Amino acid sequence: MPYIVVKTNKEITKEKELKIKERLGEAISILNKSESWLMVEFKDNCQLYFKGNNNEGIAYIAVNLYGNASKEAYNKMTSEITNLINTELEISPSNIYVSYQEYANWGWNGSNF
Repeated sequence: MPYIVVKTNKEITKEKELKIKERLGEAISILNKSESWLMVEFKDNCQLYFKGNNNEGIAYIAVNLYGNASKEAYNKMTSEITNLINTELEISPSNIYVSYQEYANWGWNGSNF
């Protein structure tokens, strides 16, 4: 049950959105999750400031998942996400935050897992 939110102060074209979604669908296996349960949200053109400025590309990616993963898996996922955002949106890795939130309870289809 992963849910990933991609926020950036840059515009994301439909082509880039689909490419990022596809690559996140592949990368989610790092956390022992499947694309068949992955939900992705894009929020572009956000008013984000980092270090007091917003004149460069900035991105914040929030990864929410039912259950947990190892520290090593999170490190690998952060590397994958950072490389992906750098490649597709040309945002410097030093301007990318990635956070993780684990949930013990997750609802779907009218009940909880």
